[in-house]
Amino acid sequence: MKPRKIPMRKDLLSGTMQPKKEMIRVVKTKDGDLAIDPTGKQAGRGAYVALDPDGVKNAAKKKILESAFGIAVSAEFYDELYAYVDHQKARRELFGDKA
Repeated sequence: MKPRKIPMRKDLLSGTMQPKKEMIRVVKTKDGDLAIDPTGKQAGRGAYVALDPDGVKNAAKKKILESAFGIAVSAEFYDELYAYVDHQKARRELFGDKA
């Protein structure tokens, strides 16, 4: 039996290719709002962010999401994204890939 192909996505913050399951999707909706997409299926333009809290802090300083989506991103969204990424990383470390 052939090994399954692992879908890879490019991390918006670091530019590296990583497995899709190990990343968080951020989506710009039709209304122009940014949202964290835990299911990965929300309608809109999406970009992937790795589970790296330090990368999210650097993205806030460099305003990477603003340039990627072409809209203003509030500091509260970066805080929410940081908290979500930090939480997901901790879950993955505690429970492994099943979480």
